[in-house]
Formats: sequence, structure tokens, C-alpha cells
Amino acid sequence: MPHVPTQKVVLHGHELSYADSGEGQVVLFIHGILGSQQQWSHLVDKMDDDHRVVLPDLFGHGESAKPTGDYSLSSHAATMRDLLDHLDIETVTLVGHSLGGGIAMQFYYLFPERVERLVLVSSGGLGREVSLLLRSATLPGAAPVLSVLASAPILSQVEKVGRGASKIGWRPGADITEIWRGFSSLGDPESRRAFLATTRAVIDIGGQSISAHDHLEDSLPIPTLIVWGSKDHMIPASHAHSVEQSFPDCQVEIFDGAGHFPHLEDPDRFARLLRDFIAADQAEG
Repeated sequence: MPHVPTQKVVLHGHELSYADSGEGQVVLFIHGILGSQQQWSHLVDKMDDDHRVVLPDLFGHGESAKPTGDYSLSSHAATMRDLLDHLDIETVTLVGHSLGGGIAMQFYYLFPERVERLVLVSSGGLGREVSLLLRSATLPGAAPVLSVLASAPILSQVEKVGRGASKIGWRPGADITEIWRGFSSLGDPESRRAFLATTRAVIDIGGQSISAHDHLEDSLPIPTLIVWGSKDHMIPASHAHSVEQSFPDCQVEIFDGAGHFPHLEDPDRFARLLRDFIAADQAEG
């Protein structure tokens, strides 16, 4: 995975980490819960020869600050707006994964003049169903349980088991690798607090508590690409098919056999899709 140099800017009194590479039409990539800009870094060398790619760490994630405060979709969207203002960027193609998809749609709802096209990858906000793993984080008492599960002794034991399994040929897929990487980041209280606040802002014990359908009427008036893995166990691919039925102008691409991270399981296909999607819209425009 290529190293992408990071920079920091102070927004709302806190440091936000981001990477900024290339020149041309701007693509802003927004990661999901427990993610970071590193989930997109493999796309930089596939995009930045003729696009400018901006990869932030959301507040509460990665190398960005983890303050006590508002972790709602609107707050994250406002932070993305302020980052673009700092970089003197007027309009972007928004690419959002999971929670990042919800933030991307909220950004478009709040600042439609700043968005040229949307790319939603295994996106939140398109249906009620979500995994029990995430719903359990909304339960009373989740914080102390999480502090034990994410403690160094427990993490080291699980890693030991994983190393032993790898010696007999087991290879974790993208879902396990990324979920484990995210979970491993919860060792400090600030990260756990930010994770719980972020999760509870969009999920309750019954599932996702915020729906983009509340803001969408009969169509998505800008070009929209929806990408999903057919075996996504975090947010089901049926949400993509539901959107396709409601908004037939959307382009829907299902990665057969992929899980919650289709952009990591088949990055070459994802990069081609993204480039072709942007190019086709430019040609029509």
C-alpha cells in the first residue's frame, strides 16, 4: 500500500488529518466507522495522475482529534465543508463508504451546490437493517464491555490465535482485516468514546435510525453510483437494490462475493468504475 503524506489543519479548535494528492477534478473520499484515510490510500496512484484526491480522517478516527462533542452526520458534513474551504475547493465528487456514505448524502443535502456527483459504497442511511455488532454498541453498558474487549491483553491473545491460524494457511479477507484494524484502534478511552458517540448518532438497537429517504423525493438530481458487495454482512446489499428500484437513474454495481469493503477486495475494478463514472458524466456535460 503506497504511503500518502498526511497534513493537519485546525478546524473547530481541533486538528483534522488529511492527505491531498494530484491535480484536476477533485474527489473527496470519506471513510466509515472505525476507518481512516488509509482505507482509500491504495486508490491514490490509480487516480491522482489526472484527479486531485482528498482523503480526510473524520474527527474521532485515525490521526484526527477525538474531542468530546457532536458526531452527527451534519457535524461531520460541516467539517468536510470547512476542509474544502481551507483547500479552496469549490466542488467535488463525493465518495463515501458505510458511515461515509451517510455523511456524503448529508453533505449533498446541506450543500448541494458543492457536489457534482455521488458515489456511495456499502452506504449507511439507505435502510433500517444493520449488523448486530454495530447495534450492540448502542446498548447501556457497552462502554465498559468495550474497554475490556479492546484491552491490550485481549487483543494480544486474539492476535496470537490469528498468527497461529495463518501458519496453517488461513488468510483473512478484507472484511476481517479492516474490522480488526478498526477494533484494535479502540484501546484508548478517547477513541472508544468517539466510536460510541458516532455509532449512537446513526444507529439504535433496532438498526439504522437515520434514513436518506426522508430527504430524497422522487430522484437524485445528480449522477449517482452505488457500489455494494453481494455478501455484505454489515449492511445488506438489498439496500442497493431498493435504491435502484426507487431511483432508476442511479448506476448500481454489485461486486459478487465481496463483503462490506468492495473497494478493498477488488480495487482495480473499483478504480475503473470510478474513473469511468466521472468521465462519462464529464462527456455528457
